[in-house]
Amino acid sequence: MVPAGQGEKAGQEKETGAHPAIGAGGAPVLTITRRADFLAANAGLRVPMPGFVLLVRPRGDGDPAMRLGITVTKKIGGAVVRNRMKRRFRALARQMLPTGGMAGADHVLIGRQGGVERAFDRLQSELAKALGRVARGEVAPDGGRRGPPRGRAR
Repeated sequence: MVPAGQGEKAGQEKETGAHPAIGAGGAPVLTITRRADFLAANAGLRVPMPGFVLLVRPRGDGDPAMRLGITVTKKIGGAVVRNRMKRRFRALARQMLPTGGMAGADHVLIGRQGGVERAFDRLQSELAKALGRVARGEVAPDGGRRGPPRGRAR
């Protein structure tokens, strides 16, 4: 890891596709930027909640830093709606991931329909519940998905 203020772009990790910490206190929380990391997180634990789906995948690379990725598809709404939802998710992550997240894991929040209208305190309680379920191991690896995986074959 490159300390802040050193390297090509003040603290960015070029080889991992992560940006500097967004959290305060606790373990550092980096941002996932590469598509391959989002796809890898999709193979991890899945916790569906009414406002979002939380994906958690331990990296197993020995680095205790948590990484966060946020994705909101176009079927949720236009750019204004998607950006608002992402801002709310970033605020949630700043508050909850440093203390409640899994160290050394990638966390991805996927916005769901209706998530942008949910009260912030409800989203907080849902994220706390989801992180608790992951910590206790109460989630099946497929997260209760039914049927074959969707999307195009690669």
